[in-house]
Amino acid sequence: MSIQFTEAAQSAIAKVRGSQGYIKLAYDSEGCGCSVSGVPTLWIVDEAGPFDLVKQGEPFDVLMEQKHEVFFEDAMKVDYQEIGHIFSLKSSGQIYNARMQLVDKRKQPVGRQAE
Repeated sequence: MSIQFTEAAQSAIAKVRGSQGYIKLAYDSEGCGCSVSGVPTLWIVDEAGPFDLVKQGEPFDVLMEQKHEVFFEDAMKVDYQEIGHIFSLKSSGQIYNARMQLVDKRKQPVGRQAE
């Protein structure tokens, strides 16, 4: 699997991520009622989880839980729209999420002071 990020997506992620953290493609099924009814979301995390795989990305690699790999195609693209500040995840065959969020899940996000 490979994930390409457009220049707009790279820039928007860099503003939030800084130089620390990993990008994770999460298949968020919390509140969806069923584990196969999830919503793809981008997370910034401190480290890989015990069940995370590293997937090839351009320009950066992406973490993904192994059990969620089945929901995605081999080649995908992440784009960003300044209007609305939203990301989209798509492949040549479908749009996975046209209004995807970037959620900072780090313990100490960039720009936030320790209390």
